[in-house]
Amino acid sequence: MISLTCSSFLISILLILSSSPNVLCCHEVERDSLLSFHRYISAAAPLNWTYSADCCEWEGVTCSSSDGRVSHLSLPSRGLRGTIFPTFVLNLTSLSHLNLSRNQFSGPVPDSLFRRLQTLDLSYNRLSGAIFQSNQTLPISITTLDLSSNLINGSVDPLFLRLASNLIQFNVSNNSFTGPIPSSICSGSPLLESLDFSVNKFTGGVAPGISRCSRLKVFRAGFNALSGLIPSDMYYLKTLEEISLTNNQFSGPMNNDISMLSNLRILELHVNELSGGIPPDIGLLTNLEQLQLHTNRLNGSVPPSLTDCSNLKTLLLRNNLLGGEISTLDFSKLQRLQAIDFGNNSFAGEIPGSLCLCRSVTAVRLAYNKLTGEIPPCMASLKSLAHLSISDNYLSNVAGALEILKHCDNLEVLFLSRCFDNEPMPDLLLLNGFQKLQILTLGGCQLKGRIPLWIAKLRKVKLLNLSYNQIYGPIPTWLGDMPSLFVLNLTQNFLSGGLPPELGRLPALISDNSSSDLSYLALPFLFDSFQYNRLFNLPRGLKVGNNRLTGSIPKEIGRLKLLHILELSNNFFNGSIPSELSGLVNLEKLDMSGNHLSGEIPRSLERLHFLSAFSVANNDLEGQIPSGGQFDTFSPSSFEGNPRLCGAVLHRNCPVKSSVGTSLEEEEEESSSDIPFGIGYFVGFFAVSISLVFHSPWSSGGVVTRSISFPLASSL
Repeated sequence: MISLTCSSFLISILLILSSSPNVLCCHEVERDSLLSFHRYISAAAPLNWTYSADCCEWEGVTCSSSDGRVSHLSLPSRGLRGTIFPTFVLNLTSLSHLNLSRNQFSGPVPDSLFRRLQTLDLSYNRLSGAIFQSNQTLPISITTLDLSSNLINGSVDPLFLRLASNLIQFNVSNNSFTGPIPSSICSGSPLLESLDFSVNKFTGGVAPGISRCSRLKVFRAGFNALSGLIPSDMYYLKTLEEISLTNNQFSGPMNNDISMLSNLRILELHVNELSGGIPPDIGLLTNLEQLQLHTNRLNGSVPPSLTDCSNLKTLLLRNNLLGGEISTLDFSKLQRLQAIDFGNNSFAGEIPGSLCLCRSVTAVRLAYNKLTGEIPPCMASLKSLAHLSISDNYLSNVAGALEILKHCDNLEVLFLSRCFDNEPMPDLLLLNGFQKLQILTLGGCQLKGRIPLWIAKLRKVKLLNLSYNQIYGPIPTWLGDMPSLFVLNLTQNFLSGGLPPELGRLPALISDNSSSDLSYLALPFLFDSFQYNRLFNLPRGLKVGNNRLTGSIPKEIGRLKLLHILELSNNFFNGSIPSELSGLVNLEKLDMSGNHLSGEIPRSLERLHFLSAFSVANNDLEGQIPSGGQFDTFSPSSFEGNPRLCGAVLHRNCPVKSSVGTSLEEEEEESSSDIPFGIGYFVGFFAVSISLVFHSPWSSGGVVTRSISFPLASSL
């Protein structure tokens, strides 16, 4: 009886709940409006939008608990294509949040979207056309507008923003907007916390008025064509946490008032035309984590107060006119520092020992300065150091430097080129370090000796540069067994002997076995005058030019199908050019000039479809230059110094060889010699039969003579 009573009670409760007016139920008009939107799009995976289900339960749809009206529509990263139906939101009278980001919508942005919404996110699509015209306005309700990463153009009319008094986030980055940045944006939207105008085509200066955004935390306008002075009223926004104005044309000095931005964490003013010194009171920015002032025209010395920015993680000052004694700076306070770049300046003195106290540092670049002395022994304690570049200084004791740095267990990039002068090539007999090293450059140091055997133990090295030294002796065959090596530069030495055929088995030039591209490193590196952010992007090369190498070019080199650059110039190579070089299907540059190569240029090289630079100048080559493919793009200088070469590119006709007559009986006699009797009888019978066919009743009865000609350019 008790059980029955309880059951009746529960049933009653369920009936009451089922009849409750608070249970969500899709409104028919809103359902039809959503379905009309659905008809105009396609999806990578179908949406579960059907008539049989309540639209409040559809994917991405949220309804209000009070009246059951659609309040949120969120479909990011769903692979949606098509245009945004202009009027579908008109019947969604309670819609406040619309997120269609990271899809593939195209076409214009409908005016109807700028109504009643609080959040509108259409970022990372393919929307185009001009918006923000004076006949439109953002609604007073909107707080977040994100149109970034589209194809939208036109200018930003200030009147479009005049009613958006509740706007907090405004992002139009990575589009094609032109004209000036609206200076009055803060007048109508005083609550703004984030403004992002970066990666567009904005011009002119940033007019005063930014200080009216009294709550502004983030201001980004990098990668535009902005010019003039950095607006001084910006320095009074105590709320600012990030300023990013990189890659523009801002000029003039940095105002010392910037030190008043006590909450600033990120200051990015790099790649501009700023001049003058670094503000002396910059050390007051104690919350600063990133300071990027590189690639400007800043001069003077680094203010000592900079090391008071104890929260700094990234400090990039390269490519300026800075100088002074770097050893006077006390880096011991920068315990969170991860990347420091003082390269391409005029700093003098020794590498400061206090830098060794930055235990978190992963990347140090001091290249292209005037530093002297030796690497401090304490650098052996930098266990997190992965990238060290000290090239182009006046340091000494390369052997000692390597003995110290081999204790940096995580070192992957080591640039020491043009840094040590006329010292012996270091011989590390007991090498037990550098097990993670991927780049090693010792070029331009005039080091004397042979290629040391300890390099063979560097199993992860991808780039090895020993160029412009005084290295003699043969190229070691063990280089061909280095499993990761894909850039080898031995240019301008005194190497002798042959080019080892073993180099034709370099694994990383036959198949791509690269597992790391160094993309996570904070600093780019310079190689062959080009800047690279990733090791993966380096052109794979084998360079042995300007040595004393002899013998023939090994045909095994043709196996290196991933090779981009092959430089063999100015040696004493002889013999013919191997036709197997046509296997270098990714080759972009081939230089064999200044040798003693003979014979013809193999026509098979026409298959090298990516070849953009080619030279065989100053050899002993002969015959017709191949035509077609990339060979039609090379200038006469690529072939000069070979007087017996001919062809259209040299405006030198090739001689025609005379035809050679051979009677069919003579050919039969030669071809049937040394053939067993049975087979010879058959061949002879066949030849006589053919001969009878060619007797003509109108001829004199003689055997027709066959002429065979050999065109000069047919040799492969």
